[in-house]
Amino acid sequence: MNTKTFFSKYEPQAYAILRIVAGFLFLWHGSQKLLGYPSAGFVIPLSFTIIIAGIVELAGGILVMAGLWTRWAAFVCSGEMAYAYWSAHGLHAVLPLMNHGEMAMFYCFLFLFISARGPGIYSIDHLLKKRS
Repeated sequence: MNTKTFFSKYEPQAYAILRIVAGFLFLWHGSQKLLGYPSAGFVIPLSFTIIIAGIVELAGGILVMAGLWTRWAAFVCSGEMAYAYWSAHGLHAVLPLMNHGEMAMFYCFLFLFISARGPGIYSIDHLLKKRS
């Protein structure tokens, strides 16, 4: 078996699944902050920062999942996660393992990659590009 071609023919589909799942998982963080669903198991105190984060996470997650304005949406989501890491987790310790910021850092770089890579197949952006 040629290791260079193993699964490579499915790269567009695998990337599309990555983008869709990342957006789907991210939108629920925003839903939890703004709508209280699903329950966090504790009361999330509403503040201006939490409301803005909730809007970015809910709207950004939906846009990334659907593949609409993907590059910009993912870039904003990446920035929000960088801010979340350094304002919430990074104050306690620098290493993500020590400050429980692995998910914030992971989402930050995942969305940065999606922003650079673009929407790919199975996206509204892709459909709009094909039509024009």
